[in-house]
Amino acid sequence: MILSKSCIYAIQAAIHVAAEGGGSYVPINKIADRLDISFHFLTKVLQQFTSAGILISYRGPKGGVALALPADKISLYDLIAAIDGTDIFTECMLGLPGCGHAEPCPAHDHWVEVRLRFAGIAKSVTLSDMATKAGELNVRLSKSSGSSAFATIVRPTA
Repeated sequence: MILSKSCIYAIQAAIHVAAEGGGSYVPINKIADRLDISFHFLTKVLQQFTSAGILISYRGPKGGVALALPADKISLYDLIAAIDGTDIFTECMLGLPGCGHAEPCPAHDHWVEVRLRFAGIAKSVTLSDMATKAGELNVRLSKSSGSSAFATIVRPTA
């Protein structure tokens, strides 16, 4: 896996908040249940999004998390950077210090191309794009196959 498990869970949760939240707070226990993620683990991961200004949180019985910005202003790159940092977009895949054009590692030429494409895609895909796609396709966001693990979009009625 290129992304850490924490990052994957955080992205799944952000998609869920964007799809279900509609601007309101989504309880973390609801997200954890829907995505089959430990509540305590998810709380710690989502704190990183709060620190990065991606989510806002509210304590109490009507509390939870909500997007701090419109979903179309949050990129996949922003989500990854908040949890895993930006090394995946800049560093050697083998973790060798000083790897570059002057002193490449065995995978350098291939990894640079992949890394640049991945960064471009991550910067262009928004949380809104992912939440909309999840809703349109009824995409599964967790390893569970039950219907509660699927993203749904709450759309205002006209």
